[in-house]
Amino acid sequence: MNMSKPEVKKIPVALIKYLETKGISPKILEHKTVYTAIDAANTLKRKMDEIVKSLLVKADNYYYIVCLPANQNLDFAKIKSAIEKETGIKVKTVQIPSEKAMQEILKLKNQAVTAFGGYHQLPILAEKKLAGIKQAIFSSGSFNHSLELRMKDFLRLENAVLASFGINKKVKLTNTHPSPSIKMKPGANKKMAKKRKAAKKSKRKASKKKKK
Repeated sequence: MNMSKPEVKKIPVALIKYLETKGISPKILEHKTVYTAIDAANTLKRKMDEIVKSLLVKADNYYYIVCLPANQNLDFAKIKSAIEKETGIKVKTVQIPSEKAMQEILKLKNQAVTAFGGYHQLPILAEKKLAGIKQAIFSSGSFNHSLELRMKDFLRLENAVLASFGINKKVKLTNTHPSPSIKMKPGANKKMAKKRKAAKKSKRKASKKKKK
């Protein structure tokens, strides 16, 4: 039986041209297929706060690309306030469009939303904590490639608006050891070892009595 290899989705040519015209030359990281920022962190063996998560957000009838560390969730109340402060317009509702709507709005074909607002012709809002990162991994639109570049270059390129709208979340990476489900008291292991030793000794004595 012929086992065909999964198709590797290349970085959109238009994105490469966009970055070249802006004088940006990111490091291209090729990897196995990943669909989430957590998967990217596990695959690339990077810390979660070094992976930039890109979300398409709809505020009433306007769209924005929101970027935040992969170890944070989006606080909708805070992003709403950030958009209102930046635009000076009152916002009624903020939501994440469906995947189908995202594909239609951004005209994507088997691609993910990238972190580059200029490429999508949309404004960028970035979580303030990202400004403290030197190097970061960004979505390229391909599920098999990511882009690494300096954060200050990204923020300058996209003229990103910095605001605080992330909520820390607990994330377990596959290369870390899970914490034990049962907490042992200090000295508990020694007590258990003594009990096991005493039990074995008792069995040996019982076995000798039977033989006699």
